[in-house]
Amino acid sequence: MTNPLAAGSLDGKRVLVTGSSRGIGADTVGYFSDAGARVVINYRNKEARANKLAESIRALGGTAITVGADLTDQASVSAMFETVKAEFGGLDILVMNASGGMESGMAEDYATKLNRDAQVNLLRAALPLLSSGARVVFVTSHQAHFIATTPTMPEYEPVARSKRAGEDALRDLIPDLEARGIGFVVVSGDMIEGTITATLLERANPGAISARKDAAGRLYNVSEFAAEIALAAVEPVPETNTRYVGDTTGFTAG
Repeated sequence: MTNPLAAGSLDGKRVLVTGSSRGIGADTVGYFSDAGARVVINYRNKEARANKLAESIRALGGTAITVGADLTDQASVSAMFETVKAEFGGLDILVMNASGGMESGMAEDYATKLNRDAQVNLLRAALPLLSSGARVVFVTSHQAHFIATTPTMPEYEPVARSKRAGEDALRDLIPDLEARGIGFVVVSGDMIEGTITATLLERANPGAISARKDAAGRLYNVSEFAAEIALAAVEPVPETNTRYVGDTTGFTAG
């Protein structure tokens, strides 16, 4: 897909995308880098993929570093930001893309720890690096954003509720962010074809993706959704602090 950001439009900007060693995060990093930004690729356990992405960016003349961090571990997050400060001096864009909760073998409260508690702690830890004019983007799904008024699949409900709780907790910080001159945008997308979450949902509930595709008319793919995230980081903040991606038919405001 063509980069939605103009070449050179982010020259000198410093960007961190959590969970960016693959999928939506990796494509988002690519768009930022191609527009001239210096990028931080964050990963939890996919170091080889993160390094490969960074090498591909450098091969094209871009600037990229990789920083591993478990977002549920505050010491790990603090170490990540110390590295970012040492390498880049600060951040102009923070994309909160990493999420989860459907993985096997995790503790029962893992979704809440990652999708709510870790997101709030991440943003608070990032504040010293974000100056006036910076932008924070939180990535979520329609299934989570509208969970209070529109039921989702039982297999996804715990994740959806934890992500909505995280969104609400982050929105509570908007007055403080605005006082600092920092913009905040929630990007809510319909199901995205080709993501790990979609694969896990389809495995747990065969036919779920095709059913949603039929209802919506079409679903965005990974690169298309990543393009919308990149745009949310540079376009004016919507009045509701929310950018909707994909069809919202069947979802009711809550």
